Amino acid sequence: MSHTPQPGVLRPSKMRPMHKLTPLQWSLLVLLTLVWGLNWPVMKMGVTGFPPLTFRAICLWLGTPILGLALVAMKVPFRVERRHWPEVLLLAVFNMFIWQALIIMAVAILSSGRAAILGYTMPIFSAVLGGLFFGNQLAKRAWGGVAAASLGVILLLWHELSNLSGRPAGVLLALGAASAWALGTQLLRRTQLPVSTLTISFWMTFLTTGVMSLLALVFEADRWVTPSVNNGLAIAFNAVLVFGFAHAAWFYLARSLPPVASTLSVMLIPVLGVFSGALWLGEVLHWQDWAAVGLMMLSIACVLWPQKSPTS
Repeated sequence: MSHTPQPGVLRPSKMRPMHKLTPLQWSLLVLLTLVWGLNWPVMKMGVTGFPPLTFRAICLWLGTPILGLALVAMKVPFRVERRHWPEVLLLAVFNMFIWQALIIMAVAILSSGRAAILGYTMPIFSAVLGGLFFGNQLAKRAWGGVAAASLGVILLLWHELSNLSGRPAGVLLALGAASAWALGTQLLRRTQLPVSTLTISFWMTFLTTGVMSLLALVFEADRWVTPSVNNGLAIAFNAVLVFGFAHAAWFYLARSLPPVASTLSVMLIPVLGVFSGALWLGEVLHWQDWAAVGLMMLSIACVLWPQKSPTS
């Protein structure tokens, strides 16, 4: 008995290690890179003088309705059958709950650029998890991309290593966030939920709003203050562009591309985060930052450059 797939629902299929992006995927990837890359210094501005969990909760309260309106405009159904809610919750835990809580606290401790770099060790964690637990068979060229990305992260962390004794909490928070996101990406790629990716994105964001609000109430209620103008601008940026657009775009890419392609394809984001942080916040750049740009470009090319189709 055959079933007609619903819009946005993927059929399980065997996919080649390398993947040629469609025009839609390229467009989303470029916009996602710009929004998430620029958001690192924006987040740093948002948590300067303002409690980080509260900042994230307010962004979610404003951003979730925007995402909901997008579903209404696109006539995407909100309904998820009761039997699928445990899997939606599991996806939310690793893709949203842990990542959102830990990374925003890391941003409050570290420079925006270094937080971005540590957060984007995610592709390395994802490749390791995929190989160890999910049976991923990666081409040599894909492993070359992982190696290039890894070396780029090491170079970017060069000057941070000597400061770990002074900021171990921030580093551990960011690495914990990255590893949780990596597992979440692997789980999202393999989900067989018969609902649109936008629907999954909305409910994960909705659930995260509640979780972050509770964390902010428990841990930061005594620190609540009126947001400054800069805090307010950062909140607006995150509400509209990050939670209203970028997360849904990422979940679509993560679900429609092979894991290594979806993860390494966004490796320009920390590079943009580093240089935008230097421009806006005066964070100092070193030769390692420049060398890492080339390595990140090589990493992306290793994964996304089209392969010649085998002749029949």
